[in-house]
Amino acid sequence: MTKQVILIALFSLSCLFVQAQTITTVDSGSVTIHKDPRLDILVKKQAQINEVTTRDSRRTAKGYRLLIIRTNNRDEAIAAKTKVYNYFPELKAYMFHQSPYYSIRAGNFKDRKEAEAYRLKFNNIFPKGVFIMNDVVEVKPDRLEEE
Repeated sequence: MTKQVILIALFSLSCLFVQAQTITTVDSGSVTIHKDPRLDILVKKQAQINEVTTRDSRRTAKGYRLLIIRTNNRDEAIAAKTKVYNYFPELKAYMFHQSPYYSIRAGNFKDRKEAEAYRLKFNNIFPKGVFIMNDVVEVKPDRLEEE
């Protein structure tokens, strides 16, 4: 039985090899592409727009975030993120997953004092405790220029 399977496999491979050889020898044609030159201009303009928008829209710096919750229950993490958005819509919440844990972090604080003020507010909503942690945060370009 195994000899038959091996013979069939060898035969199949030899057929594929012969077909591959015939395809490569038969394929000697060429393809001509006619492209509108305006496409190159559009591509260059889009690249410039992308460069400007990504450069101006997001910058990072060392700062602080609040660790709201760290759990292995995904639904609990999503509920905590929803609470953050409900009580503090001005803050951005981040959900990270490192198996098997989900963690919710909030805020982009440049100063520890600002993070501490929010931590006290969060402790009323999350009685298990909220912690300040060092992180790389997003900073708006106008905030960078002021400093």
